[in-house]
Amino acid sequence: MIQLSNLSKSFGDRVLLDSVSWQIDNRERVGLSGPNGAGKTTLLKMLAGIDEPDGGLVVKPAGLTIGYLPQDGLHHTGRTLIEEAGQAFKTLLDMRAEIAALEDRLADDSAHDSEHEGMLSRYSDLQESFRRLEGYSVDLKIHTVLRGLGFSKEDMEKPTGTFSGGWQMRIALAKLLLGRPGLLLLDEPTNHLDLEARNWLEEYLSDYPHAVILVSHDRFFLDAVVTRITDIGLRTLTDYPGNYSSYLHEREERMERLRQQKRDQDEEVARMKAFIDRFRYQATKAAQVQSRIKMMDKIVPIEIPPERKRVHFTFPACAKSGRTVLDLGGVSKAYGARRVFDGIDVLIERGDRIALIGPNGVGKSTLMRMLSGVETPDTGTRTEGHQVVMQYFAQDEATRLDPTLTVYQTLAGDAPIHMVPAIRNILGGFLFSGDDVDKPVRVLSGGERTRLAVARMLLRPSNTLLLDEPTNHLDLDSKDVLLEALEDFGGTLIFVSHDRYFVDKLASKVIEIRDGQAILYPGNYEEWLWSQKQRQELVGQTGVRPGSDRGQTRVRPGSDRGQTGVRPGSNQGQTPGQAPAKAAAPVQRAGPNARKPSASPQLTKTAAPASATGPETPAPESYDERKRRDAEARKVKKAADGLRKRVEELEARIAERETAIKAIEASMSAPGFYDNRETSQPLIDRHQALMWEVGDLMNQWEALQTEL
Repeated sequence: MIQLSNLSKSFGDRVLLDSVSWQIDNRERVGLSGPNGAGKTTLLKMLAGIDEPDGGLVVKPAGLTIGYLPQDGLHHTGRTLIEEAGQAFKTLLDMRAEIAALEDRLADDSAHDSEHEGMLSRYSDLQESFRRLEGYSVDLKIHTVLRGLGFSKEDMEKPTGTFSGGWQMRIALAKLLLGRPGLLLLDEPTNHLDLEARNWLEEYLSDYPHAVILVSHDRFFLDAVVTRITDIGLRTLTDYPGNYSSYLHEREERMERLRQQKRDQDEEVARMKAFIDRFRYQATKAAQVQSRIKMMDKIVPIEIPPERKRVHFTFPACAKSGRTVLDLGGVSKAYGARRVFDGIDVLIERGDRIALIGPNGVGKSTLMRMLSGVETPDTGTRTEGHQVVMQYFAQDEATRLDPTLTVYQTLAGDAPIHMVPAIRNILGGFLFSGDDVDKPVRVLSGGERTRLAVARMLLRPSNTLLLDEPTNHLDLDSKDVLLEALEDFGGTLIFVSHDRYFVDKLASKVIEIRDGQAILYPGNYEEWLWSQKQRQELVGQTGVRPGSDRGQTRVRPGSDRGQTGVRPGSNQGQTPGQAPAKAAAPVQRAGPNARKPSASPQLTKTAAPASATGPETPAPESYDERKRRDAEARKVKKAADGLRKRVEELEARIAERETAIKAIEASMSAPGFYDNRETSQPLIDRHQALMWEVGDLMNQWEALQTEL
């Protein structure tokens, strides 16, 4: 489909590619990998025709359409969102406008017969072409892509100039996807997408009918989309079939083989040099010496890519906080007419590692600001626990750096004395090396400032971290440095991130924000996804709308109001599913002892005596009507009996699981339980599994009660 033939590219003395030949076939999805500065963006620009190679050719077939999405810098104005997205179908829209104009002219009786015939012929041709090019589905395609990328129904008629930079890039991405070029080039397409939009884009690109080449720092995204990884390094391109996880494994094996070959080569060269130096001046060995000199001249030294720097970092020591870290009670927040939160309760306890999940604009950053104390709620209370030492990393943290300081001074000014020797290692882990550490902050790019702000955070002592999208603008190696540091962090962590690998590795709980509520789920991101799938299946079976109060209990994290509030290891004695065994349920809409349903409305109506003074007196029921009504009543009763039986079975299963949970919690609350991780972890895992099971059983029980 497209080929590189002996292509070379350099900037000054720095050679990025040297006589490289490479090929992309149709429907391939290729991920470009390599350290920052290796040439990934440069390669995309040469494929797009924006940059020219120094030597060689980019060979592509005639008629190939290429679409390129840069990392940033695009801006749209002058049209509404729906009009701008429609520019991807400009030919079809022009055709539709001409068809409409012809229809108006054909309706004019004053047109001459010969002109009328010509218009009919043109109208017929346009209709056929419009149908063949799927013009009638244009509006559906535009709305599907825009909604998939996170635009709301209200956004469709907004002027594009009112959207921020991140949304501008989404508009550009939407136009590219709608245009369906034969070669799609995407440079960090997930930078401005939330989790839901990333999931949608994964599925879209997996089914994309043409070739895709992309750069991304999202491991999950690469694993889900690409079929080949191309590594850029040592002035060449190296292909690895499979996804990113396969690439990491195969690359390490390849590097180990190269290192061994390099060692063998160095040993052989050293032996030949020793032989030459020893016998250089002996006439009897002259032929052998000359032979070895010629052999050495023919040896091509094996090059090894430089080791990607791995920095392991531990947070500075800080005193432990109290058991309760942060407590929001009955908190509401609104901006004008837009109500973001409506009476939510959030309790954060020591050791919690909570990820906030939800689409852009639902209030994740607002909740982070209220938790940190930067923003006060309209109603409700915020209580900070004993001895809490907090760090809040905001989305705009990079703009708060002092522009007059150098990179090194920015970190040295906040670091404890004993951490000063580690500053250069930390900076190296975030891609600041050599003279970069002496650059003033004011000359750094937005991405560099973000990396510096993250590095500064790592050097400050704290026992509670609130991080709002700290992974933006970090490459994979820098993310690994941050991830490893946070995995070893012994305090409390609340964070927002659109990197699913990052979320899945760190989160032990998930708070989903939607419809003005904060809903807690125990477990990591993968377990939350599993819970969502189970809920969708339940919706399909019972008709309970997702997000409604009928199918999901909104509870206070850490409280005893529902399944998600029981903290593993606590001795509260109240377990998530205890309600069915007693009189009260977690949601007081329908309990196990709820009143049985009354007779059907039809039965009640026909049994009521007719009023002699009413405007109409119902005619007496015929035998057939009574028979039909009795049959319907029996059918309703049978269905209700079946539902009650299922409810009783669920209550028995819930009570059984509760008994097991209480026994485990008794063991977990015993002194010294957590001293031996090998013996305690299986019990903790079992406790969590039972918690999830009880939660699902409770949802089923509540849905059946609603149906009853």
